[in-house]
Amino acid sequence: MAQSALEVKAEEPVIMDLRKLSYSFDFFFLCNAESDRRIQTVADHIEEDLRLSQLRPQHREGRADAGWLLLDYGSVVAHIFSPESRHFYELERMWADAPRLHVPALRAPAGRSR
Repeated sequence: MAQSALEVKAEEPVIMDLRKLSYSFDFFFLCNAESDRRIQTVADHIEEDLRLSQLRPQHREGRADAGWLLLDYGSVVAHIFSPESRHFYELERMWADAPRLHVPALRAPAGRSR
């Protein structure tokens, strides 16, 4: 998920480990995108890449033109924000006790050109 987002220039990625804090989900993936179009592109790219692994979101919420999209994959939820919406919702502050996991550097896509 993080790799997919980074491939299309998502910014400030964070993976939050919520396994000890939530019964509903295990991880949040958060990132920024600078425009409505970029927010939509990040979400579409995540969905496309995960679909290749036979994974589909259980739920999709929000709108790119509202500054946020959520992709719910059950135990992992992706939040794609405009910088302003990310600041407004402050999920990192709300889940301040959640450990942050290392987001790997972008690797070259295998067998696919973008």
